[in-house]
Amino acid sequence: MERKVFGLGDIVQMKKPHPCGTNEMEIIRMGMDIRIKCTGCQHSVLIPRAKFEKNMKKVLHSAESGAENN
Repeated sequence: MERKVFGLGDIVQMKKPHPCGTNEMEIIRMGMDIRIKCTGCQHSVLIPRAKFEKNMKKVLHSAESGAENN
C-alpha cells in the first residue's frame, strides 16, 4: 500500500465531515501526532498520525505549490 504524501500547511479532505459541515482541514502541526484545523469553523484537533493517515482522503491544496509563486 502506498503512503500518502502530505506536509505542513496542506489543505486535506477527510473521509468524515466535521460537525460544522465541512470535510476540509489544514495541517498546522506535524509529528507523532498531527494537529489539524477545520477550514470552516477554525476548530483544531490533535490526532495520532496513524488515525490521520487512515481518515485522510486526499490532499486538496499543497502549501509548497503556493509558496513557489513569490
